[in-house]
Amino acid sequence: MDRPSLLRAVPALVALLVLGLLAGPAPAHAATLLSQGRPATASSSEGAGTPASAAVDGDPGTRWASAWSDPQWLQVDLGAPADISQVTLNWEAAYATAYEIQVSDDAANWQTVYSTTTAVGGIQNLAVTGHGRYVRLYGTHRVGGYGYSLWEFQVSGTLGTQSGAGVTRVTGTQGNWQLTVDGIPWTVKGLTWGPPVGEAATRMPELHAIGVNTVRTWGTDGTTQPLLDAAAANGIKVVNGFWLQPGGGPGSGGCVDYTTDTNYQNTMLVEIQKWVTAYRAHPGVLMWNVGNESILGMQNCYSGTQLEQNRIAYTRFVDRAAQAIHALDANHPVTSTDAWTGAWPYYKAYAPNLDLYSVNSYAHVCQVKQDWLAGGYTKPYIVTETGPAGEWEVPNDANGVPAEPTDQQKRDGYVNAWNCVLAHPGVALGATLFHYGTEGDFGGVWFNITTGNEKRLSWYAVRKLYSGQIGGNTPPVISSMNLSRSTDVPAGGTFTVTAAVSDPDGDPIAYTMGYNSKYINNAAGLIPAQFTGTGTFTVTAPQQLGVWKLYLYARDGHGNVGIETRSLRVVAPPVPGTNLARGAATTASTYQADGPGAPYPPQAATDGNTATRWASAWADPQWLQVDLGRSQAFDHVQLVWEAAFGKAYEIQVSDDAVNWRPVYTTTSGDGGADDIAVSATARYVRVYGTQRGSGFGYSLYEFGVYRS
Repeated sequence: MDRPSLLRAVPALVALLVLGLLAGPAPAHAATLLSQGRPATASSSEGAGTPASAAVDGDPGTRWASAWSDPQWLQVDLGAPADISQVTLNWEAAYATAYEIQVSDDAANWQTVYSTTTAVGGIQNLAVTGHGRYVRLYGTHRVGGYGYSLWEFQVSGTLGTQSGAGVTRVTGTQGNWQLTVDGIPWTVKGLTWGPPVGEAATRMPELHAIGVNTVRTWGTDGTTQPLLDAAAANGIKVVNGFWLQPGGGPGSGGCVDYTTDTNYQNTMLVEIQKWVTAYRAHPGVLMWNVGNESILGMQNCYSGTQLEQNRIAYTRFVDRAAQAIHALDANHPVTSTDAWTGAWPYYKAYAPNLDLYSVNSYAHVCQVKQDWLAGGYTKPYIVTETGPAGEWEVPNDANGVPAEPTDQQKRDGYVNAWNCVLAHPGVALGATLFHYGTEGDFGGVWFNITTGNEKRLSWYAVRKLYSGQIGGNTPPVISSMNLSRSTDVPAGGTFTVTAAVSDPDGDPIAYTMGYNSKYINNAAGLIPAQFTGTGTFTVTAPQQLGVWKLYLYARDGHGNVGIETRSLRVVAPPVPGTNLARGAATTASTYQADGPGAPYPPQAATDGNTATRWASAWADPQWLQVDLGRSQAFDHVQLVWEAAFGKAYEIQVSDDAVNWRPVYTTTSGDGGADDIAVSATARYVRVYGTQRGSGFGYSLYEFGVYRS
């Protein structure tokens, strides 16, 4: 075991001495600071800068101050009944000469456990004996003409037994473990939690009804209380997460150097301790989960030796957090999540104080058991995210983007994942399937079992897995979806979608469609798609070029929905005739020479390649012109815009590149591909932009001048 060195222990000892916690008689049993971060109230406050909460925040630089009169009181809610053994008062200059320390179970009926009429201020360590959930200082006489003022009001002791509090234990021996709550076996039948905390009270009954006994979060803070309250009221427990950088695995941000950044570590440790103290007695707590996918995510920050050193340092910090949590809360285990079992060797070597391991695994969840066996691990685990294959795990389709699983495949993904968890009895202690959310965006369609508050096939699969319930009105099933063309759909053109859809209950089906442009501009949301028909649909393509996703929704009118999606590549509409501008000399007012992907020179707009582009400076006006070599007649211009399009622009022609005349003008451009019929004869042709459609510049994939 990695024992803390004497040098590491010294700062903690000094801190305790400064606070006076080592002074006075030793309690009969090991006391824990119970008041820090707990809800505090007072009879009055001198002003907004001296609230009651400042006396229990652990910061000796903040204080509570009362009104300038007698009597006054300050009380703290410990969250559960406790055996009180010590109270520490750290007075500011405005102290009490006469006061009582009182305890209560209901904040109404108070019992005095200490009283004095000869106090002298400073730091007072009071050995007391009492039992209650609420503790208060009741002042009856002040020194001087001010009020009462405390830097810190600290209550120490041990939490008593609270009915229904839920003591969680990892019990058993190697390969034969189980999770228990109040001594009763508890297999985690869970979902990850997505809705706003304010909706917990209305949503938890639904989860309880389908057999869910656990929800998992990624962050715990001052907003968590309603979630815990609603969970406990419905017999559900919470895996309370603490987010650490760089959380979220590949693609996440926030790089912290754990080998050097002690300030970040100390700040996060204080934050973790604060909320463990606040919620440790809450009956909704199942366990604490420190970090999410950070060991894997560090590959985005570091490489080589530095990556390895940071992974080790991060895991040591996780262990440090686990020790701190155990010191505050002996009734709930501590785990840590990563996105691959490759993180577990780090836990094994550098985080011995974790009670169990956790992993997020989707398509490869059935490999977790073998990885555990091969690794020779001596602790059980839970799966904190799993379900259907993710975007990073599926093959690409004909347009080069991930092929999203069908509704049926997603349903089967949850069933398969849960069966693989159950296939490792005595070691895998359950799972929180991903995801109970209501978003209707790209990720919400892929993973939510209640997309847009409508139940998917996956919702019914989870209900059956956890409760055995079957039947009832279930969603429409889309067994096939085909596009008449998908790799070369002209911008703004139409194509046909054929789908085989049935409803198990014979309900009439209503259809809608939507587009998502994530693979163009990383947008998450969907926009409506225009279409006609049922079963066989005529659909209008978007104007913007690139790979889109088209979503077909089939609803039964009973809160159920089936969703199927396919990709399509939108291209510029073909223009008959000869492109006189292709390969011709091209110039511009400006172009972007620096930045990601740069340069974006003028000639990239006339090279016949829609993968290259011209991009201007971010200012108005700007122009791009082509020299046709000699005066030539043409009858069509095509502008293929990137996302940075022109809202107001002119097509101008000239015989000498000095004197220009407009042949087309618009103030309502909307990007995509603009096909413009013109009739002109000239040597020079240019697009002259006067108002951009975005905050960027003007950007054209292609500028074509055609003669039919």
